[in-house]
Amino acid sequence: MSKQKASISPVFLRVKAFVLDMFLIAIPLLYFTTYVVLDGKDNFQHNQLAIFAVWLVYGLITSLFFTFKAQTPGYKAQEIYLIDLKTGKKITFIKAVLRYVIFVFFGPVGIVFCLFRKDRLNLHDILTQSAAVIKK
Repeated sequence: MSKQKASISPVFLRVKAFVLDMFLIAIPLLYFTTYVVLDGKDNFQHNQLAIFAVWLVYGLITSLFFTFKAQTPGYKAQEIYLIDLKTGKKITFIKAVLRYVIFVFFGPVGIVFCLFRKDRLNLHDILTQSAAVIKK
């Protein structure tokens, strides 16, 4: 059996995948928390624990998608896979969670990082030795 060839996904496809994941995963979580768990927009805006919980659950859901399928719904729509650079296989759950934590804490700096690198990897990809790839 031959190995499949892959290349680093273009930044534009990763941005589109991220926006899709926001609409398909984060927005339903935010809506559910705001109108079912809490009493509405005002309560949600003043409840930092609820906001933290939504983003924690979002991170866990995306980490589970990356662990079991190597794709979130947004990545699937763009035909992108997240792989471990060392093994070429799906990343572990711990790496996926660590990747999300780095993404959250380094935010814009970590994202803009890919614009200055030849291989187009983000900071969270470099630190976790993972890469978003497309099949050739």
